[in-house]
Amino acid sequence: MIKNHLSRILGERRWTQTKLAAMTGIRKSTISDLYNEMAERISFDQLDRICEALDCTLPELLEYIPNPQPKTGENLILEEHGNRKKKSS
Repeated sequence: MIKNHLSRILGERRWTQTKLAAMTGIRKSTISDLYNEMAERISFDQLDRICEALDCTLPELLEYIPNPQPKTGENLILEEHGNRKKKSS
C-alpha cells in the first residue's frame, strides 16, 4: 500500500490545505482527499506541484508499505470494471 504523509508535512510547516491548494492550483477537494487519505489516485503533475510547493521529495511525501495480504503473483487480484475479484484457477 502507499502511505502519504501530506497531513504530517503540512502540520510541521503550519500550512493549511487552502494555502497548498492556492500555491499549486490543485482543487481544495483534491488536497482534502489526499490530506485525509481518501484519494485513490493522483496525477504525476499534481505530485510534482505538491513536491515543488512544499520543497520536498517524493519519498518524503509517499511511502511504500508492503500489503498484509499480497495482491500479486499467485494471489493476483484482477480489477474488472472497478470491482476486484480473485483470479480463478
